[in-house]
Amino acid sequence: MDIPPTIQLPPAELGNLPELESNMRIMSSTATGRDALAKSIMGDDYISKLIPLVEMAEDLESLPDLHRLCNIMKTILLLNDTGIIEHALSDDYILGVVGALEYDPDFPSHKANHRQWLNNQGRYKEVVRIEDEAIRRKIHQTYRLQYLKDVVLARILDDSTFSVLNSLIFFNQVDIVQHLLNNTAFLNDLFGIFAVPNEKQLRKKEAVLFIQQCCSIAKNLQPPARQTLYNNFLQHGLLQVVNFGLRNLDVHVRVGATDILVCMIDHDPQMIRHTIYRQLQEKQSPLTDTLIDLLLVEVDLGIRSQISDSLKVLLDSNPPPQPHENGAKPTPEFVQRRPQPPPDPQQELFLANFYEHSAVRLFRPLLDLEKRTELKFNANEDGVFSYLNDILCFYIGKHQHRSKFFVLQYNIAQRFIQLLNCKEKHLQLVAIRFFRHLILMNDEFYVKHIAERHVLGPILDVLIRTLPRDNLLCSACLDLFELIKSQHVKELIKHLVETHREKIASLAYMNTFAEIFNIYEQGQGYAHSVENYFIESEDEVGRRPNNVGARSHMEQLTVDPAEEEYWNTSDNEDENQPGKDIGASGANGVNKPLVDYASDEGEDETGDTVMSPASSEAEKSKENQDPTSTPISSTISAATPPPERVSEKRRREQDEDDELDKLILHKRRNSSGPASSGTLGGSVKKASKIKIGGFADGSRDQGPKKISIVMAPNLKTAVAAERASENDKSS
Repeated sequence: MDIPPTIQLPPAELGNLPELESNMRIMSSTATGRDALAKSIMGDDYISKLIPLVEMAEDLESLPDLHRLCNIMKTILLLNDTGIIEHALSDDYILGVVGALEYDPDFPSHKANHRQWLNNQGRYKEVVRIEDEAIRRKIHQTYRLQYLKDVVLARILDDSTFSVLNSLIFFNQVDIVQHLLNNTAFLNDLFGIFAVPNEKQLRKKEAVLFIQQCCSIAKNLQPPARQTLYNNFLQHGLLQVVNFGLRNLDVHVRVGATDILVCMIDHDPQMIRHTIYRQLQEKQSPLTDTLIDLLLVEVDLGIRSQISDSLKVLLDSNPPPQPHENGAKPTPEFVQRRPQPPPDPQQELFLANFYEHSAVRLFRPLLDLEKRTELKFNANEDGVFSYLNDILCFYIGKHQHRSKFFVLQYNIAQRFIQLLNCKEKHLQLVAIRFFRHLILMNDEFYVKHIAERHVLGPILDVLIRTLPRDNLLCSACLDLFELIKSQHVKELIKHLVETHREKIASLAYMNTFAEIFNIYEQGQGYAHSVENYFIESEDEVGRRPNNVGARSHMEQLTVDPAEEEYWNTSDNEDENQPGKDIGASGANGVNKPLVDYASDEGEDETGDTVMSPASSEAEKSKENQDPTSTPISSTISAATPPPERVSEKRRREQDEDDELDKLILHKRRNSSGPASSGTLGGSVKKASKIKIGGFADGSRDQGPKKISIVMAPNLKTAVAAERASENDKSS
């Protein structure tokens, strides 16, 4: 439907509400209709005409008209027009708009109280007077936008309207923060509240909550603007505000101060570290001491968790890894090879001061266990051990030598062993989690410390005591021993088996302890001696004189030059063929091979030699020759020739192949008598068909002329016989 660029809405009267609702629903279904409707509403100031109808319908108690007014107002606000939203949230129209939205037709039996909530002007509190009227209006408008987005329209908001409301809120917050940054007089008055000793506690509380709201707004700003805001706050004494808030008895003030601190730490923890370092130089109580005092006495779990995380971040000595130049994620090898930056002297001084004074203060509940004979705690006391365990495990991973000295000096392992004797299961789990972290460190110092302090014995007792119940505590103990087994911590395995052999044997029906026992047994006796000879650690290899191993012993063996030449010579296919080298003939002229293969030649039951078909065919050809001809065996050397070189051998075999080729061609051309069809010719033809790869009639193919040098024994015999017959003819 084509909608004209300008439309005329019906007059704003109760009788025209059905028509007005229908027309607005139709026009808001298209983009062109929404634009035309928005222009008409702003041009005629239609919102101001609808607001009196709300009071009229309420006076008449006309619920259908109130429902239609609610739908009409929803349609107007969901047009996503910035001008309409700002106009509807102005001081003159805001109460009428939210009054119409109180009567939602989806909930006909319920009525909201938006006007009562917004009309309570006591909610707008000015800790310090804001002189700029435009900024004050923006603050009020921002609050109304948030209320409209989070409460009034929360159920029916679409993505586009949600985005428009967020944009309006963001730009208003930017303007407010920029005004505060440039207003030095306002900041002096705001932070001067905490410098006056006789100032009312209520005003200080409101000042803390106001600063908390400013820091919350700063989360949505760009990093440079946020950095400027925090720097200005710190210069005017923000840490004094945080100290006051953390020590206040009102939980809302403590939450606000903690939120301020967490916002700054999330943005730049190094900024807070420099501030604490300045406090140390000026001999003031550092912020960490305030956090420690609050952690030990705080009952709110949320505040405790935030303080615990703050203590971890502030005492993190390792700077975050720098991104790669091209934006790629650095590999672990790159991180190891990358030169580490030198330690920050300020951070080193900060850590030294912390372990000298503040660490004992932080872990005082653990250290006081040594003096206690009865381990009974209230809800506040036993809840702090879990946080102390997490903090200590973090420090052990970050502060290498300082944390080791602290654990050794104050016997921290024994204090956690005491927690294993408590009746509360969660305290026993805290102790097991601590020792599991020490094993995961894979540090020789902590492994020896666990063995020397006999830590595993009490844990084994807890496992045996709770094993029939199959609960979380039992699973945690089993997981610790499974970790020792999977990590192959040999010193702990040896300590377990040698110190608690009977207990381990009683638990050997479980795979974990059975494998622990097997690992220990494999490291003793014969297996241990074999390991000493063949499985050397890196330290043993480094201590071994001249690095003499199995290979160096083999290099000292004497080697025969002839054998070395034999093994270095490449094998030839022809040398593997039987009958290539013919041995000496006997008196009867029969060739005797070097090895009698049962598959080729054997003896029958009468002791006569059984020859292969190829040999028998050669014998038949020999019998068909002229008796006066020279025997074939006489043309072969009576003794095996001496070994010849590989090059000479290949040259000789090539000459023999060429001679054989010429002989076969000559025989085909000149011989037409019985000799061509006799046994000798048949033997040569058969050999040529098998080895040369010719056709069935014996003719040569047109392929490559290179002939395989692999010849059967009967072929050599036939060649020798052919040579003998030619010599007889010539004679």
